[in-house]
Amino acid sequence: MRRFLLASFAIAFCLSVSAMSRAQSVAQTPPMGWNSWNYFASRVDDKGVRAAADQIVATGMKDAGYIYVNIDDTWQGKRDENGVLHPNDKFPDMKGLADYVHSKGLKLGIYSGPGTKTCAGYEGSLGHEEQDAKMYAEWGIDYLKYDLCSFRQDVMAKQQPDDKAAQMKLMYAAYDKMGKALKSTGRPIVYSLCQYGWDAVWEWAPQVGGNLWRTTGDIRPAWDSVYSILSAQEGLESYAGPGHWNDPDMLEVGNGRLNIRENRSHFSMWAMLAAPLLAGNDLPNMKPEIKEILTNKDVIAIDQDRLGKQGRRVYSEGEVDVWERDLAGGAKAIAILNAGSDRVSTHPFRLSLAKLGLHGPQKGTDLWARTDVTLTDNMPIELASHDILLVRIEKPK
Repeated sequence: MRRFLLASFAIAFCLSVSAMSRAQSVAQTPPMGWNSWNYFASRVDDKGVRAAADQIVATGMKDAGYIYVNIDDTWQGKRDENGVLHPNDKFPDMKGLADYVHSKGLKLGIYSGPGTKTCAGYEGSLGHEEQDAKMYAEWGIDYLKYDLCSFRQDVMAKQQPDDKAAQMKLMYAAYDKMGKALKSTGRPIVYSLCQYGWDAVWEWAPQVGGNLWRTTGDIRPAWDSVYSILSAQEGLESYAGPGHWNDPDMLEVGNGRLNIRENRSHFSMWAMLAAPLLAGNDLPNMKPEIKEILTNKDVIAIDQDRLGKQGRRVYSEGEVDVWERDLAGGAKAIAILNAGSDRVSTHPFRLSLAKLGLHGPQKGTDLWARTDVTLTDNMPIELASHDILLVRIEKPK
């Protein structure tokens, strides 16, 4: 009997470990793909999602690592008498859409929230978590962005109007409920928590099944927004790693009035942060210079580095910031970002290798110029406003 019990325990343990391994198998590097919201917002439809999938393949983005094609808000229709949520007229066949995206070698993502309504006023998942998760799995969904939205008014403020801590516990429970519902489907689905960094989400998101979590409010296609969000990531590096990532929000590369330097810096610093790289631009009408940024495989390799260690800001001089990121195999990435006005030959920025813990000349590669570069202590560096020098050093010393 004892041998039988021990054998049974061993089998159960192995099955448990196997299930845990399957649950953690997604997002071993930061997810890469495209999301409909930043450019198309409520204009997203089946045709547009298929076109985005086509362009991810045609432009070489798939080859560069972009895999997820994510539908954001406004796809939902109404629930029937059995509580089943049907897509609206813009998405006549969600299963067929998933099959099409999968046929391209890509994966499909979708959007919901724990409240009665989404941010745009469409049907949320409150009271239908298990039902919706099962439906996503049946459709072939690979990624869920779960946005707090109306849950704040529907549940948090209504049930605990005067107790902020109790409100946060309700929020935690809501995300945990959907996390368990997704796991119960048996389908590997990336779980993205979108609740704006409330209640130090980075401390508890992995425990509810989160693979990534927003750390701030929404990004805008403007430099002040990009830099503000970047600065807010300082100190969060210990919470990131394979299967669980800090998310400073989707990319605005190619959107708004960001100039070429700002687009380049934005992309570089999201790579330094080991952030999810979710493009949000108009792919069918993408300009060549934007495609060049989004498909720079050397910069993407920094983001996707298997060590999974988020970069950190080492020091600043005025509005010039110096970040470093440790990479697999002992390599290192160094980013020198000018968030202020031009630094030119009269008073250039001077790099301190000592503050980076480096000694002597460092041979590396400028990942945007694609040229060899040697960094020396106190070397002058001229940087235009909002531009960046991103260097990979294979053998730092």
